[in-house]
Amino acid sequence: MARDMVPVLKRCRSLDLDPIFLGIEKKSKKQPLNTRKKMSEYGIQMREKQKAKFIYGVLEKQFRGYYAKAVKISKKEGIPGENLLMLLELRLDNAMFRLGYGRTRKEARQIVRHKHVFVNGKPVDIPSYQLKVGDVVEIREKYKSAQRYKDIIESTGSKVVPAWLSANHDALSGTVVAKPQRADIDIPVQETFIVELYSK
Repeated sequence: MARDMVPVLKRCRSLDLDPIFLGIEKKSKKQPLNTRKKMSEYGIQMREKQKAKFIYGVLEKQFRGYYAKAVKISKKEGIPGENLLMLLELRLDNAMFRLGYGRTRKEARQIVRHKHVFVNGKPVDIPSYQLKVGDVVEIREKYKSAQRYKDIIESTGSKVVPAWLSANHDALSGTVVAKPQRADIDIPVQETFIVELYSK
C-alpha cells in the first residue's frame, strides 16, 4: 500500500498547515516553505487539495472517488465542496480521532486496522469505512482496559467532540448523531478551490 513518507512537520510547513489539525502539538521552528513567491490560482487550488488529502491521509485515486461521490450527492442535497468534507469526516478512522480514541488520525487508523473497533456490534478493520447517522462505534471489550486507551483518553479527554458525534468515554464508545455540517469541521481548507480544480 502506498504511503506518504515525507516527515510530517516538513509537509505541514510546505502546506502552511498547523500540525495541531493532525493532532500533533509539536511545532517546527522553521518558516513555511511557500512564502518565497506569490502562488498562482492553480497553485492555491492544488495546495488546498493537498491539505485535505494530507489531513485525512487519503491518496489521489481515493480522493477523486470521494469528489465524484460528493458531486453525485450534491444533485440531491448540499454543495460538492461541503459534501466532500462530510464524506471525509464520516470515515471511521476520522470519527475515532474526533471522538478522542486516537491522538492522531494515523493512530486512529492503526487502531482500526488492528481490529480493535466495533461498528454496530461487528468488527470493522477498514479505516475508510463510511459511517452513517445512528452508527455506534466502540473499542472492543477485550481492549477497553488496556493501558494504551487510558493513556489516549488522558491525552485527549479535554478535546471537544464535534456536535455530529456523541461520545461516552467511560464505555469508549460514540454515536453518529447527525451528518457533519461545514460549521462542525474545523480544518483550514477552502473546499471551493478543490471544486474549481476538479471542475476544469
